[in-house]
Amino acid sequence: MLNRKRDDMNKIKETLMITTAALAFVLLTGTAKADPQTVIDNLASVPGKLQNHIQMEIAKTKEFQKESWAKSKIQFANLKKLFIKE
Repeated sequence: MLNRKRDDMNKIKETLMITTAALAFVLLTGTAKADPQTVIDNLASVPGKLQNHIQMEIAKTKEFQKESWAKSKIQFANLKKLFIKE
C-alpha cells in the first residue's frame, strides 16, 4: 500500500515537471506572444458581433414560432373536427 502511494506521488511529480518544462518552452520561444493591435481590434469588434448574433437568433426564433403556430392551428382545427361535427 505504501509503495503504491509512493508510485502515485512520483507520477504526479513527473507530470508536474513535464508540464512546467513545456510551459517554460512555450513562453521562452515566443509562440505565446500576441500582437497587441490584433487583440485590441478583436476586442473592439465583439459588441458588433454580439449584436448581430442576437439579432440573427431573434429572427430564427420568430420564424420557428411562426411555423409552430401554423402547425398548432392546423392540429387544433383537426382536433375540433373530431369532436364537433357540423
